[in-house]
Amino acid sequence: MNDLQTQKKNLIMFPLGTVGRDMMYQLFTNFILTYVLFTRSLTAAQLMAITGIMVGARVFDALNDPIMGNIIERTRGKYGKFKPWLVIGILSTCVVEYLAFNTDLQGWSFVWFFGVIYFMYSITYTMHDISYWGMVPALGSDAHTRNQFTARATLFAGIGGTLASVLIPMLTTGSNTIGGNTAFAYGRIALAVCIIAPIFMCFTIFGVRENRDYGNDVPPVSFKKIWDTISGNDQLMWIALIFLIQQIGNGLVIGGIGSTYIYFEFGYEGGLFSLFSTVGMAATAFLMIFYPAISQRIHRKPLMGIMAVISVVGYALMLGTGLLMPTGTAKFWILTVGYMFSNFGQYCYYLVMMISILNTVEYNEYKRGTRDEAIIASLRPFFTKLASALIVLIISACYLIFGVTNYTNQISELERQTSMGLITEAQKLAEIGGVISGVSHAQTLGLLFSMTVLPCALMLISYFMYKKHYTLDEEEYDRICAEIAAQKAAAVK
Repeated sequence: MNDLQTQKKNLIMFPLGTVGRDMMYQLFTNFILTYVLFTRSLTAAQLMAITGIMVGARVFDALNDPIMGNIIERTRGKYGKFKPWLVIGILSTCVVEYLAFNTDLQGWSFVWFFGVIYFMYSITYTMHDISYWGMVPALGSDAHTRNQFTARATLFAGIGGTLASVLIPMLTTGSNTIGGNTAFAYGRIALAVCIIAPIFMCFTIFGVRENRDYGNDVPPVSFKKIWDTISGNDQLMWIALIFLIQQIGNGLVIGGIGSTYIYFEFGYEGGLFSLFSTVGMAATAFLMIFYPAISQRIHRKPLMGIMAVISVVGYALMLGTGLLMPTGTAKFWILTVGYMFSNFGQYCYYLVMMISILNTVEYNEYKRGTRDEAIIASLRPFFTKLASALIVLIISACYLIFGVTNYTNQISELERQTSMGLITEAQKLAEIGGVISGVSHAQTLGLLFSMTVLPCALMLISYFMYKKHYTLDEEEYDRICAEIAAQKAAAVK
């Protein structure tokens, strides 16, 4: 198979692998706290303990992710350095994720169980996440090719993530809940996702042919090597910090505050949040498909400026609507449209960050003579996970400040009674309606500010930092790649 045919096949098979992966990611990362809140009666101490576990696990990833990247960098074998870890990682993550959503433990016993599971997930998901995205530099060395692979993979990741984001609330909350109660519904969804994910990963494992020109040097697994790679690449350090800030803001709505606000403002019906998130993410499909073409016409920094304006308009629309309009259908739809605009801009930021991180591979080679692509690729998932931990910290703080657990504990008790057959599903929904009616206007406004003002501010901070400190624009990146190619050609002669 010639290089063109290989690339065409890779462009089909590589993106398909992430559909199931991102369904798993969405379920565990964005819904685990919601699952806990609405299926367990938690004291403030237990919620703080769970929050501490989630933050601690992500800090643990500060060691786990770069080390895993370095291990992958040193892997040699007939199946390449990425694919073995894709297999091990996806299968072990399935086991962990299934167990996470299929337990009847309560109280502190559940907290201890949650701690073990959450740390195991941090290890297993890292294996296949770093392996997957670490393949991109091995599939194409020019900016356009990488844009294609990244955009297509992100498109299919978005498909998987969107399916999960739409179906999970719809099937776990309200009148369409599987089995009539939330705990049972999450357990069945976890089982389905853990079957789907390995099936889709087979497309990447068996269908992708990567560049296996490893070179002669195998970097040792050492903290010094990891630190040298990070500290010696100023552009990598800046883009990692910028990416972290942007991701924190981007995850607050979908990470839990958005669903809680919708439930408290419009009623305990998962279909409403599914509709909110579906329409809110709809415009991102345009970016997923057309980003490579857009990136060839508009350079990254001007594009981010345009998207900043679009996002600010969206957040302002959400905030103004939440403050000024009475509860009703019109309010819901205007909020949803506002979220669509804000998410459109944020998602474009995400695509730009993905490319910007990967482009530091060549910058590293230019400055230091080594690519260290797996180590560099490991920083994106690490900062994504660190961001998710800080998101959880912020969300948990909001829940405690605004008294959210006072209502979720009542709801979880009603869910428990339903699962035991003590009350019917209809009785449960009627009583939950009464619980939600007790939420004050000040509490819903607190949630509204947390999911509009804060993410908007963080997005703008990330934009101005990128504009000032990230110097690897299109022209500079092409210059570096040309110089590297010239040096290699001269070395051959």
